[in-house]
Amino acid sequence: ALPAPSPAADAAAASWTPPLSTRGRWIVDARGERFRLRSGNWDGAQGSWTGSGDAADPANHHAGQPSYGIPLGLDRTPLPALLADFRALGLNSIRLPFSNEMLRTTTPVPDAAVAANPALRGRTPLQVYDAVVAALTADGFAVILNNHTVTTRWCCGLDGNERWNSSGRSTAQWADDWVAMARRYRANPRVVGADLYNEVRRDVWDDPNWGLGDNHDWHAAAQEAADRILTEANPDLLIVVEGINWTGLPVDGFPHGRPTLTPVRGLSHTLVVSGKLVYSAHFYGYTGPNHSGATGLGETHDPRYQDLTREQLQQVLYDQAFFVSAETGAHFTAPVWISEFGIGADERGTAPRAWFGNLTDRLTATDADFAYWPLVGWSGGAGGGGDTWALLRYDAAGHRSGVLDAGDWRTPTWTGLTGAAGRTGTVPATPAWYQLATDHRDHNASLRTRAAGDWDVGARKAVCPDGSRLAGLSHTGGRGLCTTSDLRSATGAHTVVTDESHVPPGGDWATGYTKFACPQDRFLIGWSVRGERVSAALCAPARTALPAGGGRTVWFDRGDNRPSGAAGLGGDFAYGHYKGQCLPGEYAAGIAFTTRWGSRPSPAALLCRPVPAP
Repeated sequence: ALPAPSPAADAAAASWTPPLSTRGRWIVDARGERFRLRSGNWDGAQGSWTGSGDAADPANHHAGQPSYGIPLGLDRTPLPALLADFRALGLNSIRLPFSNEMLRTTTPVPDAAVAANPALRGRTPLQVYDAVVAALTADGFAVILNNHTVTTRWCCGLDGNERWNSSGRSTAQWADDWVAMARRYRANPRVVGADLYNEVRRDVWDDPNWGLGDNHDWHAAAQEAADRILTEANPDLLIVVEGINWTGLPVDGFPHGRPTLTPVRGLSHTLVVSGKLVYSAHFYGYTGPNHSGATGLGETHDPRYQDLTREQLQQVLYDQAFFVSAETGAHFTAPVWISEFGIGADERGTAPRAWFGNLTDRLTATDADFAYWPLVGWSGGAGGGGDTWALLRYDAAGHRSGVLDAGDWRTPTWTGLTGAAGRTGTVPATPAWYQLATDHRDHNASLRTRAAGDWDVGARKAVCPDGSRLAGLSHTGGRGLCTTSDLRSATGAHTVVTDESHVPPGGDWATGYTKFACPQDRFLIGWSVRGERVSAALCAPARTALPAGGGRTVWFDRGDNRPSGAAGLGGDFAYGHYKGQCLPGEYAAGIAFTTRWGSRPSPAALLCRPVPAP
């Protein structure tokens, strides 16, 4: 049995109502009130062994701290004391790493690993993890599960944990594990998020990529796992997708760098449950936009983040991550969680200290969500070991040191960050935009359409999320744009259009082109292609009468044709390709294309009609 939450914990729990969702760049609770992730990383369950030497020797574990595959500190401090310290830090949420190996470990942890919490003796690592989750959430904290590693080994180099499907695991097996974890905690509403994988990066031979459609495509893998979690396990979870941490060989003269979230501008995620996507990124002073963080072997002459001026750092942070939340009204707009950053209490260098201040100033100025790494560690002394980066450090007797105590230079910076004013209260819902892509596979973001089965067997299909309508298409590149809409009827099946039977007499809106038009009472929510050729249009029934005939033709086979001043209207949803888009007050009612020799049979025009007044 775990101790009952304190009155302070009860008050903290009452201050927010799960589940969490997103509105534009903000995370909100079930009441629509802003919930800023002020988080810490409570590590240990992902593993601490460095990968060489005897795993039983503490010297072969990160910072001399063998974690036994469970959250650190349970050997030194009772859970209630740990949680009270977390609360004193100003935290409201915990990023809780785990490894896939932990899920299958059947050997109980040694009694010494939970010496300060004897109620946890005899439990497996996963059972200890369960108890920690239960204690955190009972105390009012939001918990974000984080798949940190595949094997229970310290991250993050060439360690067999480079990708979600490293060490012999397939993407399907990885997604299976996520479904199991999401189901495991579904009954606990304060388990609010699934952080899909930590610091995806290059292994010895290959890079991860964002959108190539192969076995190393992180964009596609994250989409697959996210949709499975939301449809098979728990539709209430936030889905956290981290950018790519490293590609290329860290050798001067060779391409290499840290893409982070830069690919999101051209290719974002659209999930089957809207309002659940959060992007994340990590920043440490000793790494850099093109610096791996290595010293000696593998080190290049690129600047580290701590080598940049305040202004340079601000620009790099924007380019690599912060643009996702700063540029509102784009298909990629989402909250950005800086889910790892940190520095040592023993750091004496002027540049690293300045970097820490500059980064936290940027987190404050942008009102960003954040999570410090790490939250808990050992202190040195007679017990040996110790992680000076931890915000809270405990010696073998359970005595605490760190930012809550005198003498830690980080304390003013930390308290400034956690105590800074930010947006609070209700966040109003605003129009959202979603990108669809048919590059390599189906992109069916509609639960209603999925339930009805495959509507064009053998074709690549794209369908807008429920509660939205198709707003734009690209001529090439297989991209589409959707926008939120309440136009759909609560009843009625969709219509698949594969010919011109719904083009009214005298209503030729694209002379000489094949036209797939929706029936008069319906509007476009999707399309399909075979190769490049348009295969079908998908139309949904409207909840109100739609205009009979009329409308305007938006051509885009020879250039862009989007609303003037298109900023805030979805952004460029198909970089490098011609595209067309209806006006905000219009709905798409048809797609035109040609099969003439020498012409591309891809979408060439949209029929746009005015949305009826409410």
